[in-house]
Amino acid sequence: MRTSRLPVKPMEDIVLKGLTGFIIKFICRIAEIFGFWKLPSKKAAADILDMSLLDKIYWVYKSLNPIVQPEKDNPLKKGASDSYSFQLPDGFEKGEDVTIGAVGDMMKVGGLEHSKDFLYEKVADLIFENDIVYGNFESQLTEQEIVEMVFKEDESPELCCTQEQYEALKSHRGKNYTVFHTACNHTMDKGMEGLQTTLKHLQADQIMDIGTNLKPEDQDKGKIVDVNGIRIGFVSATFGLNGRTVPAGEEYRVNVAKLHNPNGPADVSLLQHQIADCQQQNCDFIIASLHWGFEYEFFPRTDQVQTTHLLVEAGVDAIISHHPHVIQPVEVYQTKRDPDRLAVIAYSLGNLTSPYSAPPLALSQILNLSLNKGTFKDKSRTYIDSYLATPVVQTESENQGKPAIQPVKVSDVNEMDDCPLEQSYLEELNTYVDLVQGEFRVD
Repeated sequence: MRTSRLPVKPMEDIVLKGLTGFIIKFICRIAEIFGFWKLPSKKAAADILDMSLLDKIYWVYKSLNPIVQPEKDNPLKKGASDSYSFQLPDGFEKGEDVTIGAVGDMMKVGGLEHSKDFLYEKVADLIFENDIVYGNFESQLTEQEIVEMVFKEDESPELCCTQEQYEALKSHRGKNYTVFHTACNHTMDKGMEGLQTTLKHLQADQIMDIGTNLKPEDQDKGKIVDVNGIRIGFVSATFGLNGRTVPAGEEYRVNVAKLHNPNGPADVSLLQHQIADCQQQNCDFIIASLHWGFEYEFFPRTDQVQTTHLLVEAGVDAIISHHPHVIQPVEVYQTKRDPDRLAVIAYSLGNLTSPYSAPPLALSQILNLSLNKGTFKDKSRTYIDSYLATPVVQTESENQGKPAIQPVKVSDVNEMDDCPLEQSYLEELNTYVDLVQGEFRVD
């Protein structure tokens, strides 16, 4: 990219001092020279509560050198363009349609405050021309002082956006998001005040929050959207809260599940309760919204693939994931509970808005799903009719003479009159796109 106003990578925001800082930088340099982290570190922790010093060094290394190779035993396989077909089962009689546009991490970034009704101009067709519009709202709102996002050795950064930045994120020319996922590792950055302020604004804007709750009994329930006679249930959770806590007695306020369990399989019991509730409420289609994964790795871990399949077999029909801050594959999974059903699993949509300008961190995918509720074998069924994952990249521009940001489809960048990306930057972007685009399956 041409000279950027933004930091390139998180390393520019990391405060490393003294002997610990020297050790971290030294080990990262040795890892670069000898390549012992070219593959994902198998024993690394995802939750800051589980991280050793070595895990934190590995995190710093990845923030500089994203991991582009999967684990050796990763079951996801990329097929040739004509290897798989995605279609409704033979004999399915179509009925009503619902379309969904979904984006990944929406974070505070300089210039966002000047981007209202400008931010989505180049991608509005993929997002807002849908019946349901979904996003992961990563930055909390607060009435407290907003501090700069700085990584320190002993604590994680706060990630909060201003009212002006929220106004730019939430809508485009009067069209609001339908659903914001609000359970993430930054949910408690400003304590209960931040959570309550965020939910107050979403309620005023008629945006449904998922992952957070007002009452204890809501934690085990799905959240429902009815569109065109199709009842869609959302189940949701985050893997952790960056070591911060919810006040005693109010743990129900955020859906936290041990999705990365260093001592065994993922704990999906909370999600299973939510799935059962959606089934009891006669949902036609269930979407799991998961904040999890390993940051700066382009492929999900093997145990993540196993967990998503477990959730699908329990009743989930599509999964939308976020948190790694880079894009990951979309898997098409043929379910065992219904051999005619194909589930779409998006392991990471990346950063729609990013505080950093490096190619892997400015790259994201917009996921589009088309659902159809019809009749198959004399029973009502709702299947995915089609899906599309479109790579987009955050660019820096001006709006009314002020610095602004704008995601643009990667395929459109070269056609712009004044291309905002250098050729080398675009080539790196396309390398990452080629890495994860295509149809992935587990054979």
